Amino acid sequence: MYKILLVEDDPMARQLLEIYVQSSGRYDLVDSLESALFAEAYCTANKVDAVLMDVCTAMNASGLDAAESIKKHLPHIKIVIITSQPECSFIDRAKAVGVDSFWYKSATAEEILNVLDRTMVGESVFPESTPVLHIGNADSSEFTDRELEVLRLVVAGETDAAIAEKLYMSLRTVKHHIQSMKDKTGFRNRTELAVRARAKGLIINKLQSSE
Repeated sequence: MYKILLVEDDPMARQLLEIYVQSSGRYDLVDSLESALFAEAYCTANKVDAVLMDVCTAMNASGLDAAESIKKHLPHIKIVIITSQPECSFIDRAKAVGVDSFWYKSATAEEILNVLDRTMVGESVFPESTPVLHIGNADSSEFTDRELEVLRLVVAGETDAAIAEKLYMSLRTVKHHIQSMKDKTGFRNRTELAVRARAKGLIINKLQSSE
């Protein structure tokens, strides 16, 4: 029976995931941690076959940072990242740090266990796309990749000039992308655009530098 470590700080989500794992009949829940900060140390000191871990955990610790470190030092341990946040960079970051699989907490017990099952036999499972969000009058799928890059820096509080410098584009192009997003959403200014994008979870800057 595979031994699973759960890392989840939301009490309700943690309880549900514990039930999913414990009632599966094929996985042994060895422990539940609230913070990814302690995940690697736990895996080093105990027998763990797989970690089921959220992205944003207690003590402002990134599950993706923890996954990167675990994969570096304990590569045999499978890691499945789960999140309720549709942040557009999480999937790319997860793949870059060597996460085995990635899924969303909104899935049913059967779906999550299926992802675990497939992961444990060597398959890498990732969603084809992030969930579509409604932001103002637009769907998140209507934003281009370049617009999302600009939006990330708008949410971070960067000026148009700073965005232009960081993304190697003209100030005029930056303003064009911001105006395009305002037109799509119907928001009146860049502040409303940034606040709504952050509130919806499309852009998460809390763990930006290390998620």
